[in-house]
Amino acid sequence: MKITFILPAIGKKPGKKYIGTWKMEPLTIAVLKALTPLEIETELYDDRLELINYDTQTDLVCISVETYTAKRSYKIAARFQERGILVVMGGYHATLCPEEVAQYSDSVLVANAETVWTKMLQDLKNHNLQKFYYGETAEYDIQPDKSIFAGKKYLPVNLIETGRGCCHSCEFCAISKFYCSKYHARDHRLILDDLQNSPHKYTFLVDDNLVADKKNAIRLFEEITPLKTKWAGQGTLSMAKDEKLLKTMKKSGCEIILIGFESLNKANLQQMNKSFNYALGERDELVKRIHDAGIGIYATFVFGYDNDDERTIHDAVEFAKKHNIYTAAFNHLLPFPNTGLYDRLKAENRLLYDKWWLEDGYNYGEVAFEPKLLSAEKLSQLCRDARKEFASPKTVWNRGMASLGRTSPLMWSLFWAMNLRLGEEIDQKMNVPIGENLDELPK
Repeated sequence: MKITFILPAIGKKPGKKYIGTWKMEPLTIAVLKALTPLEIETELYDDRLELINYDTQTDLVCISVETYTAKRSYKIAARFQERGILVVMGGYHATLCPEEVAQYSDSVLVANAETVWTKMLQDLKNHNLQKFYYGETAEYDIQPDKSIFAGKKYLPVNLIETGRGCCHSCEFCAISKFYCSKYHARDHRLILDDLQNSPHKYTFLVDDNLVADKKNAIRLFEEITPLKTKWAGQGTLSMAKDEKLLKTMKKSGCEIILIGFESLNKANLQQMNKSFNYALGERDELVKRIHDAGIGIYATFVFGYDNDDERTIHDAVEFAKKHNIYTAAFNHLLPFPNTGLYDRLKAENRLLYDKWWLEDGYNYGEVAFEPKLLSAEKLSQLCRDARKEFASPKTVWNRGMASLGRTSPLMWSLFWAMNLRLGEEIDQKMNVPIGENLDELPK
């Protein structure tokens, strides 16, 4: 038996390479590889890096689907189904929209696959593949098998999972919907073993909110300190209120922490159910504490809530420039299916498309709903302008010089690698046709 894993790309412009700064290893596929018996042959096609061989001899195609890649996933599936090959789909989008995904696949893995993967393979062997398999959030005791990545040109960064989910319920967040606003920590023994066997100098701790359980986080940081690794992860601004947490984090090797500021506007934060992030009197101080601890910040902002206008976007850019943030993302709001945001905008009749992810002609960077204070086109333009302003030579230079005093020489080198071509990549990413790979010849 043979299984072909596929990770779809978002899309490509005609004659252009796939644009993506962060081409990291698809960790989920390595987990599925580890769960697959050795007698089953496996292969991986990463659509971001290579063309898919639609003529490969295989028994099952397994596609990991995100909302951005759903349209492309369905087209890939159809090519294999035309040959009579079975297709199973899983991932976040398959969990958010299982009935939709079922229209394009022979089987759907809903939620985490660890508890149902073996049964699915057994049913496949017995020619009794079920339409749906409903997984559970499992504390799996198996290490990802990254041998399936051999020969792929991924970034030299270790991806190590430390937990899943988040305890918050932000309106726009698909992760909180996926995990029902609960956090599930991974066994520290597995994390340490994973770190000790990782080949690269730099690690990204894959966790939607690394500090969701502060006691667990401190214990983990204390345990990984002797390994002398350098790592980045995702947290919240509130972590800076806990001096012990911040010091332990830095001592363990933390160099960069991604923080979702989302907005500086109190009304917007309340509307997105993220009022815990509002700290008008102490926000600047909390940022300073993180920087003083020697940790850089990757700040993310999202625009399109009902109090957003040109001023709120301008204020966010100036805030990031004032603090010489290591790097930042200025994104427009995107209504992911089955989230509170999607349901609210649909009830208010503000969605421009019922399913933007399947809409012909929808391009990356377009706003899929009607904002209150701006047009959809204007919001898209302002987000692009914000990215360009933050990537201007003067701003990059100031941020780079500030980074020199905060992070290690390794991270300072990475800063320039990330930022020197940032302005060019912003234009390249805009208007990529979602779901299209025009380098492939039609059937």
